[in-house]
Amino acid sequence: MDKIKVKKKKALFYQNKYSLAGGLLTLLLLLAVWTSQSKGSVSVMRNDILIEQVQRGDLEVQIEGYGNLTSDKQQLITTLTRATVKEIVLKPGARVTADSTIVRLENPELLQEVENAEQELTQSQANLRQLRLTNQRERLNETAALAEITALYETATLKRQAEEKLVKQGIVSQLTFQESQLNEQQLKKRMAIAAERNEQLLLVHQEAINIQQERVKQQQGKLNTAQDRLARLEVKAGFNGVLQRLSVELGQSLDAGQEIALIGSVTDLIALIRVPQSQAQQIIVGQSAIIDTRRDKITGKVARIDPIVENNTVNIEIALPANLPASARPQLNVDGVIIADTLENVTYIKRPANVKANNKGQLYRLDPKQENARLQAVTFGHQAGRFIEIISGAQPGEQFIISDLSNLSKSADALSIKS
Repeated sequence: MDKIKVKKKKALFYQNKYSLAGGLLTLLLLLAVWTSQSKGSVSVMRNDILIEQVQRGDLEVQIEGYGNLTSDKQQLITTLTRATVKEIVLKPGARVTADSTIVRLENPELLQEVENAEQELTQSQANLRQLRLTNQRERLNETAALAEITALYETATLKRQAEEKLVKQGIVSQLTFQESQLNEQQLKKRMAIAAERNEQLLLVHQEAINIQQERVKQQQGKLNTAQDRLARLEVKAGFNGVLQRLSVELGQSLDAGQEIALIGSVTDLIALIRVPQSQAQQIIVGQSAIIDTRRDKITGKVARIDPIVENNTVNIEIALPANLPASARPQLNVDGVIIADTLENVTYIKRPANVKANNKGQLYRLDPKQENARLQAVTFGHQAGRFIEIISGAQPGEQFIISDLSNLSKSADALSIKS
């Protein structure tokens, strides 16, 4: 009879169990090593990263912005009265002179107003002529009356002188002589009164003519105003420049004071540059600036800083020289660089991605062979356009990766750079 060997099967079971446990432990150890290595080092391709070298020297603090050129001299043209757009002569972008007609308007009421003013002026001028004729007739009458009294006075004087001799001889009575003296005296007074009336009449006539002349002048002013308003229905530019904006359409009805067009100068230009609010604090009036028109670069100076902040940006007005290149024209989009300061003998590098001025960060520093890179803490200072100042953590000549590797820096302290 055969016997069952239980002990051998049991030993085989324990042997397999120990082998499985050993293999599992080895696998865990390998996984731990791989995980440790993956956290410490990652491979990147050299063509996929940007490498820059730390430099030392003078660094201009540049503040970059964008904006457009605009006319320094502008004129807004509006309507004086209600009118209708009859004809559009020029369109935006057209070069204009002071006498260039932009649009023609019409208003029948203004034409009637001119005709009424002309009639009133004609009537006032006729009244002035009539007044002068009336005054002349009155002066003639007064002059004749004065001449008549003067003649009577002279006759009375001669009579009195004759009777004065005869009264002494007794030929003429004393009473008759006294009557002659009294008549002479009365005529003398009447002559003086008439002469005074004549003088006063001249003053009255002159004042009446002055009043009527003022009325004529007023009517002339009304006519001139009406004619000017009628003439302004033909809207002119007013000065040499370019038609920047036309705000009306053919057949449109306009109210008094409504905008018609905007005229801007062509040669007198300024640049309005928008810069980030965080950097605007470094800008002061008088700093140099460079305006890039894509074809030419123009040097200017900061003339004004707008106190209003819009969308976290500030408008900076740049004054430009009188002689501008042909590429400079109103409403042209331009880039601007304002030189806010010059940092002398500082350490700097081309600004890495996701790095802010006056802040700390971490960059991968390459070894001398440029085969490996390790994270290095760096303290940054002022930003100067595409460059940024390094206060600590880097030395001139060292090379850093400036690409955005924030996803790797959280898990890998070192990089292996593959060609």
